[in-house]
Amino acid sequence: MQLEILGLLLILLFVFILPFIFKKVEEELEIFLFIMGALSLTITKQWDLHILKEAFLEPIKITIAVLVAGLLFNQLQNILAENVNVLAKKIGIKWFIFLLIVILGLFSSIITAIVAALILVEIISHLKLDRKSEITVVILACFSIGMGAALTPIGEPLSTIAISKLKGEPYHADFFFLIKRLWLYIVPAVLAFAILSFFIIKHTRREEGLKEKEKENFKSIIIRSLKVYLFIMALVFLGSGFKPIIDMYVSKIHFFALYWINIISAVLDNATLVAAEIGPSMKLNQIDAAILGLIISGGMLIPGNIPNIIAASKLKIKSKEWAKIGVPLGLIFLVVYFIILFLFEK
Repeated sequence: MQLEILGLLLILLFVFILPFIFKKVEEELEIFLFIMGALSLTITKQWDLHILKEAFLEPIKITIAVLVAGLLFNQLQNILAENVNVLAKKIGIKWFIFLLIVILGLFSSIITAIVAALILVEIISHLKLDRKSEITVVILACFSIGMGAALTPIGEPLSTIAISKLKGEPYHADFFFLIKRLWLYIVPAVLAFAILSFFIIKHTRREEGLKEKEKENFKSIIIRSLKVYLFIMALVFLGSGFKPIIDMYVSKIHFFALYWINIISAVLDNATLVAAEIGPSMKLNQIDAAILGLIISGGMLIPGNIPNIIAASKLKIKSKEWAKIGVPLGLIFLVVYFIILFLFEK
């Protein structure tokens, strides 16, 4: 058993470090995590038909959601581009940004975080804001998308894996499990990010907005959907493989400590951390604290969440530019929600 735990800790170290050391690992993260997940199952001797069935079936819903929403967005892309500035002019730029952050945040749980991020990029590229305002809007919106998408298992990989790992005894987590547990935390946060835009965005317009590097096409939509499928499959393997560590160690960590430990989600994809942390042996307050810590911290830096990576890549936002706004904003929300957890989750 000790050798198994040692092997799992070594795999965990590889998962945390190698994507930062080797660019190729970062670029092919899905394949890397698939290999690590398979190794964790091999080390713990957990290969069976049940795990294989779960790994093949679990990614289907979110993959279909990403594919359908991506194809729909592709058809509406030109209409969206033509009407962005017309609508912004009618209701005012500040109210437009407010609604953008709220709508993308709440609907990301239905259209997926990936498609919400693509819509954000398309709109921002046509709004023609000054660069500072543009970056601020993107970061606020990505915080909102990252939190809102956690409400359903089709919103983002984090919620898909969380539901997958909690669907058995004792919680029998269904499609609405995370909505029922977290909506009271997440909906006010989405509104708060939108309200903040009124006060911290001092915008000026320019002649040309920052355009996307490349437009969406059918090939890119299919490739992205397949990558999402492989990513979820890899996380199912990884989560199952790490069950011994979750049962022996993570489930015994106080939920306050778990909340702050998950600040590492700022530099690591939060779905990977959910696969390594969440399990049915945990109490509900531990699950709440762990997921809240992950989804808030995930907005602080570019690598923390999929929407950040998409938006920063397409709009050429640098890591320092993101950190300058994302880190203090994330820390403020972490402190606020820690106080809320302290008061209401004892």
